[in-house]
Amino acid sequence: MTIRVVLADDQALLRSAFKVLVDSDPGMEAVGEASDGAEALEAVRRLHPDVVLMDIRMPGCDGLAATRAITADPALRDVRVVILTTFEVDEYVAQALRAGASGFIGKGAEPEELLAAIRTAAKGDALLSPAATRGLIATFLAQSGPYGESTAAGGEEDGAAPAADALDALTGREREVLTLVGGGLNNDEIGARLSVSPLTVKTHVNRTMSKLGARDRAQLVVAAYENGLVRPGG
Repeated sequence: MTIRVVLADDQALLRSAFKVLVDSDPGMEAVGEASDGAEALEAVRRLHPDVVLMDIRMPGCDGLAATRAITADPALRDVRVVILTTFEVDEYVAQALRAGASGFIGKGAEPEELLAAIRTAAKGDALLSPAATRGLIATFLAQSGPYGESTAAGGEEDGAAPAADALDALTGREREVLTLVGGGLNNDEIGARLSVSPLTVKTHVNRTMSKLGARDRAQLVVAAYENGLVRPGG
């Protein structure tokens, strides 16, 4: 199946370069472009692509607001957002991951890296290497409440379920799998670590996402860090 991609960046030259690159891959097609977040949201609702390459800093409605709108819309649940960033350790990128983005990639990445990132996101996997996870998520996401809610001095904001309550629903094995996902391991690596098949790991991952209300694997990484299952340097 062809992976359908929407390109959102306020620089026309970059969009053109990304379009040429995406269309050069026989398994992909650039089906739409947007110069700001509002246009990106409209294009996604109209075209329902598989993946959106989303710049964060755009005029008007920025990429962060557009990402939140996309991931909050049940009709767009299958759309994956990949954040385009100049600096990987960026609080706005962290907020986008909290909002449900599947990961991020630097604008200076090699062409094949960008295409591989699109394929990874389309499969529902997280675009987060262990190093990037430690450098980005551990720095910014652990400073606030679960799943994008900021934590005030008095505790969780109204309507935000405590993270510990969510983890209580997991079995011991699901908690193990969540910890290893947070450490950046893929299903094959987790299976080898736990002496189970990758298919069994996939089942545990899917059940864990369902119980935690996670959109995809990237949010499992966030949850593992927020709940202390994985720590910087661990």
